[in-house]
Amino acid sequence: MKILMTARALRILCFFILILNFTAIRAQDSTISVHFLYGSKAKIKYKAEEPQWFGGKLGGHVGIEYDSNSVVDFVPSGDFHVFGKKDDRHSQFALHTTQRFWEIFGSPEDSVKQATVVIPVSLEQQIELDSFIIQYRNNTPYDYAFFGMRCGAAAYDLLSKIDIVKPYPYKKTSCKIFYPAKLRKALFRMAERENWEVIRQEGTERRKWERD
Repeated sequence: MKILMTARALRILCFFILILNFTAIRAQDSTISVHFLYGSKAKIKYKAEEPQWFGGKLGGHVGIEYDSNSVVDFVPSGDFHVFGKKDDRHSQFALHTTQRFWEIFGSPEDSVKQATVVIPVSLEQQIELDSFIIQYRNNTPYDYAFFGMRCGAAAYDLLSKIDIVKPYPYKKTSCKIFYPAKLRKALFRMAERENWEVIRQEGTERRKWERD
């Protein structure tokens, strides 16, 4: 009887160890946040007061918050190229605080129209993303160009590296994600299907904002 009780106790102990291990592994899973700053232009009566934004209503910006208060985004560095140049890359993957990201066009954080898609990721995906961000910051893989890779396409590229979206060659990525709204709408559809959280903020009435 004593032996049976010992065996039963051992099975119970093993069961609780498995539960604790599973809980610990799940606790290491986390999220990344894809931030979308909507494109906009100042309303006529506020043109003298509101800053002019790159791209206007068809512009906007996108970045990935991969760690608390650390947002990576793809921006031009140097001359702006119409067509991408492999051997003369004027681009960089920059790091910002969350506030600095929202204020990148010169408007206060609490005045801009925002959408954030919160995506659950595994520990493995988080490690892979961190690795690619380090790699891309040390050696940007492509130029920033109007007809080429820009912030939306670059964010898509990073997400594809951790299997959030389907990977494509750079040229096809830049064509499919020509501006941030293309990625935003794709992630909105995925968020609805996967039950991901989407956080929104409306922008100031002093500007005309891009719509979904």
